[in-house]
Amino acid sequence: MYIHNRTHTGEKPFICGVCDARFTQKGKLNAHERRHTGEKAFMCTVCHKRFTEKRTLINHCKRHTGDNVYSCTQCGKRFSCRAGLQFHMNIHKGKYKCTECGNCCGNSHLLAVHRRRHSGEKPFECTVCSKRFTTSNELVGHSRIHSGEKPYKCHVCEKAFSQSSRLQAHMRVHTGEKPYKCALCNKRFSQSTILLRHKRGVHSNRRPHDCPYCGMLFKTSDVLKVHVRIHTGAKPYSCRHCSERFTRREQLKLHLLKSHNEGAWLICNICQKNFYHKRALKVHLLRHNGMRRYACNACPMCFYTESELKYHHLVHSYYKQYCCGLCGKDFKRRDGVVKHFQRCSYELGFSNM
Repeated sequence: MYIHNRTHTGEKPFICGVCDARFTQKGKLNAHERRHTGEKAFMCTVCHKRFTEKRTLINHCKRHTGDNVYSCTQCGKRFSCRAGLQFHMNIHKGKYKCTECGNCCGNSHLLAVHRRRHSGEKPFECTVCSKRFTTSNELVGHSRIHSGEKPYKCHVCEKAFSQSSRLQAHMRVHTGEKPYKCALCNKRFSQSTILLRHKRGVHSNRRPHDCPYCGMLFKTSDVLKVHVRIHTGAKPYSCRHCSERFTRREQLKLHLLKSHNEGAWLICNICQKNFYHKRALKVHLLRHNGMRRYACNACPMCFYTESELKYHHLVHSYYKQYCCGLCGKDFKRRDGVVKHFQRCSYELGFSNM
């Protein structure tokens, strides 16, 4: 009765020692403090996702049973609890709207976290490497890099992960589920990040990242970073068995297979040829089947892969997308500008670049 009276009086005697948030009950304070510590004591027995509160776990389990009784009147989306529907409706109503970008959030806490993205504020600092983060959850996930802790284990293959989201993505390998669909070609993917890479790589011609050495253009900063190693000579991947170092992760994987017999080869069941990459084996099998699925619309030639067709299209095009960063000469093909740049840098006295 006394605890219930606090609902009317507004009394909140329990205070969080981290953020000074106040609560009417000790249990609510304990649940709140788990957000700072990252502790998730309640685990779903179906998908192994973990939660800080028992009621959140109960509502989550309803998703597996199909017991979603609350539906949104605007978009039809269904929820297992009234609180989830209310949270969702706040987004439709624009109750918690960012004044900078117009993004709508479900509550004031998420809006405050979202605003940090604009301000650059990172209040949570790693005690080991001093790296800073926007949210406490990001810090907790990062801290497992130092501790090596991987609390989320796959019950099928025993593989372990540091974050529950990575375990959920991994489980789709076993289930074959691909919930993310490309709206342009209807191809489906198991992860949203793979869908994003697909859109950038296949459906977008935008190349905003240029190489400071040779002027080549790239769609993502990650691909540019790998390319720059050609000019700088950086080899970040080292073999743990010998002194060899490599520019790309794939080169290291191939070296481990060839020199140290570490890992497993993928073997063609027709000619017994070995491959270290699944995509290479897939393309190889197409050649056995004689399946040239990609036809050029300018000539009668056909190709096994889309990349082969794109490379061939340059024969019919006058477009030169690669430029030497030293002399300004343009090239159609990547290998052409790389060879030219090596010769050009030597002739101009930049051979040590």
